[in-house]
Amino acid sequence: MDRGWSATSGRAGPDRVLARTRSEVEARPEVALHHATTALVRRLDLLAAITDQPGETTRTYLSPAMGRANAQVAEWMREIGLAVREDAVGNVIGRQDGPGKTLLLGSHLDTVRNAGRFDGPLGVLLPLAALAVLREEGIDLPFAVEVVGFAEEEGVRFASAYLGSKGLTGRLRTADLARRDEEGITIAELLRRRDPQFVLPAPAHRRRDLLGYVETHIEQGPVLEARGLPVGVVSAIAGQTRGKVAFHGKAGHAGTTPMRLRRDALAGAAEWISWVEQYAGARGRGPLVATVGTLTVKPGAANVIPGEAALSLDIRHPVDRVLKSELAAVLAAGQRIARRRRLKFSWEETQRDGAVTCDAALSNLLATSVRAAKITPVRLVSGAGHDGVVMSRLTPIAMLFVRCRGGLSHHPDEYAAPADLAVALRVICDFLKRLAASSNQ
Repeated sequence: MDRGWSATSGRAGPDRVLARTRSEVEARPEVALHHATTALVRRLDLLAAITDQPGETTRTYLSPAMGRANAQVAEWMREIGLAVREDAVGNVIGRQDGPGKTLLLGSHLDTVRNAGRFDGPLGVLLPLAALAVLREEGIDLPFAVEVVGFAEEEGVRFASAYLGSKGLTGRLRTADLARRDEEGITIAELLRRRDPQFVLPAPAHRRRDLLGYVETHIEQGPVLEARGLPVGVVSAIAGQTRGKVAFHGKAGHAGTTPMRLRRDALAGAAEWISWVEQYAGARGRGPLVATVGTLTVKPGAANVIPGEAALSLDIRHPVDRVLKSELAAVLAAGQRIARRRRLKFSWEETQRDGAVTCDAALSNLLATSVRAAKITPVRLVSGAGHDGVVMSRLTPIAMLFVRCRGGLSHHPDEYAAPADLAVALRVICDFLKRLAASSNQ
């Protein structure tokens, strides 16, 4: 029996009973949203405690912590009645059946090293909260829904991102499987430990069977906070290229080799890093960003001139042709510096993703839901990459950004306020209802 319509004492008149029960029914959506937000915050905290490194949040592809995180999320999926499976590459997927096509919702469950608790998991746990609210309200969607927790997006363990979404969309390649981690283990070895019969997966869905893919994510930038807005709608995702750079020189004794005769690989790398920072930060280059995030020096001894310096480069821009020309300029500078210092310079591209434009219809519907929450629906370009980059090759995508304090991300202090999470949850619930209404027309 619906508790909102339970019988009452015979002393209460029918008008009084009806007034109370109507009030209770009208309040139920707000109560459900409040409870779901509270549960969402608690689950984000619980998931952050699942880590490979005690004292911080670190989960990398197919690590023991990733296995425990998948198991916990699968349990939460089952609690709201979803059928759960884990696919060949380690994505955890909860499905709510329905007639017609399928809507995909999700994000990634892996993290950078020493991460925050919102980047990725929010986009998995918030859709679960939304489905729980709709279930509480007794709303049946006229389409199927799958919530996907992608097993890898950050590119930490194998220096190449989107392994989870590549697997789901059938875009994982033999070259991906050959990538090695710091211990020399290949992706292929890891996957065949899980399943000796592993083969490259086909797309999990046909394009014509999907309504689209919608991802909720913290902004990882300062725009929403500067405008005093809790959420915003993403219009596009910037293109990015990642790769490995190396300067090769000659190791030698630090005490006996004169400065003018040295071929110091690290000194060349340091000059190039400084050049890249100044170049990308120059006025007129607008949204260009370039980052050297890792550096490995060999032989790596205090009294030995570095013979090799290996670095990572991550360069991004929302216009593909501009990104291509800027990358060429950055690499040409490396070649010039290497020649002048009598070094060798090498470049190996590990990832290239073009800029992605979000689907107009889904984004407009999302903006309508933002407006319904009495929020101005500002549009933003995402400088960060997301699983939506790969998913866009299979189906239309849309993204909702949530304000994060100070624009800080990839850091333990990453924070999104519960009040903002509540707004995002309200928006996604409204979006699902509006998509349901449009599907019924």
